[in-house]
Amino acid sequence: MKILFVHQNFPGQFLHLAPALAARGHSVQGLTDEGNTRPAPVPALRYRKPAAAGVDGIAKTYAEAAERGLAVARAAAQLRRDKGFVPDVVFGHGGWGETLFLREVWPEARHLTYAEFFYHARGLDADFDPEFQTDDLGRRFRTSARRTHLMMALADADAALAPTRWQASTFPEAFRDRITVIHDGIDTDRACPNPEARLTLPGGRVLRVGDEVVSFVNRNLEPYRGYHIFLRALPEVLKARPEAQVVIVGGTGVSYGPAPAGGRNWKEIFLCEVRERLDLSRVHFLGQVPYAQFLSLLQVARVHAYLTYPFVLSWSLLEAMSAGGLVIGSRTPPVEEMIRDGENGRLVDFFDVSGWSAALIEALANPGAGAALRAAARRTVVEGYDLKRHSLPRLISFVEGGGAG
Repeated sequence: MKILFVHQNFPGQFLHLAPALAARGHSVQGLTDEGNTRPAPVPALRYRKPAAAGVDGIAKTYAEAAERGLAVARAAAQLRRDKGFVPDVVFGHGGWGETLFLREVWPEARHLTYAEFFYHARGLDADFDPEFQTDDLGRRFRTSARRTHLMMALADADAALAPTRWQASTFPEAFRDRITVIHDGIDTDRACPNPEARLTLPGGRVLRVGDEVVSFVNRNLEPYRGYHIFLRALPEVLKARPEAQVVIVGGTGVSYGPAPAGGRNWKEIFLCEVRERLDLSRVHFLGQVPYAQFLSLLQVARVHAYLTYPFVLSWSLLEAMSAGGLVIGSRTPPVEEMIRDGENGRLVDFFDVSGWSAALIEALANPGAGAALRAAARRTVVEGYDLKRHSLPRLISFVEGGGAG
């Protein structure tokens, strides 16, 4: 088969799937933004990123998605015209509009879309946190407008894929029968417990398994992932546990939601809020780190905190569980799909700062009590989300079957 993956940040969610299909003898290519610097596991073609749409107001998101879709479609048309390229399957992420017009170029192909999340003005992420989000009518209009290109991508696809049941449930009920739920998969052979793991901090201190280490990991430190709640919980944790070390991984940019005003970043805003009550010699900000260092942190951590709005689930939660971590997660729907309180981890209400402090203190003070939770957490991932044994075979079947799950 000829299979084309379309993703502005390729390989994105297709990191393992694309090379696995190539290894099975298929002709596999990516199509990505010319500015994407990520290494591609298969040959990748480039399209020219469109100029700004020049549209403000409620239509801005769709205008930008449509312009990107047009740029991708023009590149695709040139491929067909100049090289006779006609894929059997086109699999794209619907989030940026890249797939909007590809059926017009390749009507004979099977078109698949990665259905990651569908916005709602009420009840999910957009109105979850009253500290940063208002419930005015204008905001609801803007949130609803962000769904336009997502609905077009789903309506035009032959089939869709979502990584979790909850994320699939965010899409309109009328379309859910075309969505297959298969997680991208976790390499549990690599993300595994390691009693010999070590993590060297920038100052030279070495953390080992058995130390009182709290880990917190996100791509960027921001409210969507509960950075503000976690930081506010730390003063009581450090006061109660004088040997505790807190290691925080994440950049200072914004992945989700708006950036703060005045050119500041969320990391510094919330750190300033609690700085006078923290022993900063025991709070270590590593920024964004290589994957091996990230895994070492998960392996040495006595407890891992993961918070999120009702939004897309991070791979890091399942990686922490796979590494045998005692995970304390926010009691929000995407996390509740993975963690059962008292069975394979702990759950705390997202906004309960004192509850977070208490749960982290308890986990640090009684490591033996968390042994069963750690084992169950790893078992959950190995048995249901393992890359090689579960996810990848199903994903391959999904693509080779043209969308049959």
